[in-house]
Amino acid sequence: MCNLYSQTKSQDAMRHVFDDMVEEDEDLIDTSGNLPPMAGIFPDYPAPIIRHGPQGDWQLTKARWGMPTPEVFLVGKRTAPGVTNIRNVGSKHWKRWLGVAHRCLVPFTSFSEIDSRPGAPRNHPVWFALGPDRPLVFFAGIRTEWTSVRKLKEGEVTAELFGFLTCAPNREVASVHPKAMPVILTKPEEWRCWLTAPTAEALRLQRPLADGMLQIVAEGGREDAV
Repeated sequence: MCNLYSQTKSQDAMRHVFDDMVEEDEDLIDTSGNLPPMAGIFPDYPAPIIRHGPQGDWQLTKARWGMPTPEVFLVGKRTAPGVTNIRNVGSKHWKRWLGVAHRCLVPFTSFSEIDSRPGAPRNHPVWFALGPDRPLVFFAGIRTEWTSVRKLKEGEVTAELFGFLTCAPNREVASVHPKAMPVILTKPEEWRCWLTAPTAEALRLQRPLADGMLQIVAEGGREDAV
């Protein structure tokens, strides 16, 4: 399960990588404030997403990583820290957020999985990217606004939340972490499909990235600052 990723490109790069997807009469509105490069994004951190805006435009904004926790896991608990990765989209809990209004793109430059290879050190992160230059691409995400207690010291809050879909791993990820990998979208037509297509069509994108497209770019660190 991917519980750590990075986004180290500039805010301007995030705005302009989206240019290839939008049509002439569409705009990307940036409401995110100052977005510094983030070499290590952990669960519940605020991070950038691209989503439908309230006026029918596109919006670059921030949300906290971790969708609402299913109620079955909250019995006897005082907090609901959220779910970062979603695979079972057939679950009633997740179906409510699969429509166009709740889909988003999550920009990233690399992501890590804990190394399960024989002899690997305990909790050893292995970082994957599309190449050593860490090009900016997207996870297929979902988002919502939700009221809950995520941390006791914070109390009840209403926050914009996001998570992203996972799937079976491709060859590169399976060699390190055989259970799953994030759903990665690399092409403008995939980005637009995820944000605008009917649910059944959009969910066809929940598949492993083609073998050979990912590389191991770092190991061991809790950040990937390149």
